[in-house]
Amino acid sequence: MTRRENPSAEAVGVVLAGGLARRMGGGDKGLLELDGRPILDRVLERLRPQVRMTALNANGDASRFERWNLPVAPDVLPGNPGPLVGVLTGLDWAFANVPGLRWAATVPTDAPFLPRDLVARLLEAVEAGGADMACAASGGRRHPVIGLWPVALRNELRHAVIEEGVRKVDVWTGRYEVADVVFESDPVDPFFNANDADDLAEAARLASDPRIHARPGPRDRAP
Repeated sequence: MTRRENPSAEAVGVVLAGGLARRMGGGDKGLLELDGRPILDRVLERLRPQVRMTALNANGDASRFERWNLPVAPDVLPGNPGPLVGVLTGLDWAFANVPGLRWAATVPTDAPFLPRDLVARLLEAVEAGGADMACAASGGRRHPVIGLWPVALRNELRHAVIEEGVRKVDVWTGRYEVADVVFESDPVDPFFNANDADDLAEAARLASDPRIHARPGPRDRAP
């Protein structure tokens, strides 16, 4: 398989920050500090070079994200309905703001160690296998909200969430051919996310490991 050196023209990136972070006492997990920097800083540092444009899916007062100079797209449905509606919001944003672009990649706001070749590998997997979309996996499990989604399916997704009440990502993706792309989880699972205070402390420890800052090479892929 030919490795993409510059996939950034082929997809937009959408950071999903619409959750309620109940286990953190509410608020925005992306604004919590990890080793002196907001987690969102680290997410964007890794995602932005991989995509043409980046947007933030978040509800409430958008001014709290001003420092990042990002477009903020609130959920297209009220009531914090979950990440599947965040995906729909991202697809609608991509369609409206980058006409003709085929793909939107989504990541959560609390995953500070994202792979620097995430989007390239998702694109490669879709094209190699003829799948409809792709999701990341590591440690023996799929990460449903870390995926590559075709903008052309936004109306099918809208029907699923509005007319059918579908809220689980896996329920919707189960209707399509999904390429699961496995990433190595040693020395650090690249999809580690900070769900509570203990996770945040562990993330601070992991952030000190120089191996997680290395650029990916051709031998860095899981089989």
